[in-house]
Amino acid sequence: MSPVIEIERVTKRYGQVVAVSDVSFALAPGISGLLGPNGAGKTTLLKLMAGLLTPSSGQVKFFGQKLRRHPQLYRRLGYCPEQNELYDFMSGREFLKLSAGLYGLADPAQAAEKALEQVALSAQAGRLIRVYSRGMRQRLKFAQSLLPDPEVLLLDEPLQGADPAQRRMLIELIRQLGQAGVTIVISSHVLYEVERMAQQIILINHGRLIALGDFHAIREAMDDRPHKVLLEVSEPQRLAALLTERELVSAVNLADEQLVVDIGDANAFYGALPRLIAENGLHLRRLSGLDEDLESVFRYLVH
Repeated sequence: MSPVIEIERVTKRYGQVVAVSDVSFALAPGISGLLGPNGAGKTTLLKLMAGLLTPSSGQVKFFGQKLRRHPQLYRRLGYCPEQNELYDFMSGREFLKLSAGLYGLADPAQAAEKALEQVALSAQAGRLIRVYSRGMRQRLKFAQSLLPDPEVLLLDEPLQGADPAQRRMLIELIRQLGQAGVTIVISSHVLYEVERMAQQIILINHGRLIALGDFHAIREAMDDRPHKVLLEVSEPQRLAALLTERELVSAVNLADEQLVVDIGDANAFYGALPRLIAENGLHLRRLSGLDEDLESVFRYLVH
């Protein structure tokens, strides 16, 4: 599949400060999570992708072309910024109709109503933005990014301020758009939510690309640290002895009927475990990885 966004050795400087340093990657349709600590360069990178900033060096391509040299491409792009500046004297509906007109859409009113419905804001559309809650303002910004039915969506902390029900709704909307073939980059500090949406992660720290790809594959590639696995089993001490005897674990920790083990060779461990359980008459009630989530990968890679 041809890449939609191409970042080629991009660096962005603000005077003596390097916000993004020699970053390269390419993105195809689907959802990518842009992760990194505060000040890592996430917002700068999103603005570079959106054509709002010019790289100090390197280039950004959008459908094979430089976005800033082809203004018509902006109509294929939706951008939801982290900043919360809106026209407070307007209603939500008026704001979206104005935005749709600036996009040059044929029917701004229809586009506004569709976007309001997508983010479940139709009932509050006639109210002035100045009385909107933080979550409502966030959804209004999201709606604005959806106006042109974009092929690319760049979302900077789009779930901030939303209550749990709204977050679930927005996550499902983002997932549906990704499944429909939209190329989505979502920056967020809420890692478990990114894990629910994104097929891959882009991890940056101090402006540099640290990791790119499926987070499970990245975790598997981190061979210098054992994986931790929790087992709830009928005879944890016996299983611990069997695993240790066969050198399938490097460390064990017993607590009640729970056994936490460190494994270095995941293939060997998971290949041998079912046979050990069956041959020794044990009853395994639970098996789960304790460090296979996105947050553990993030903590390890930025350590």
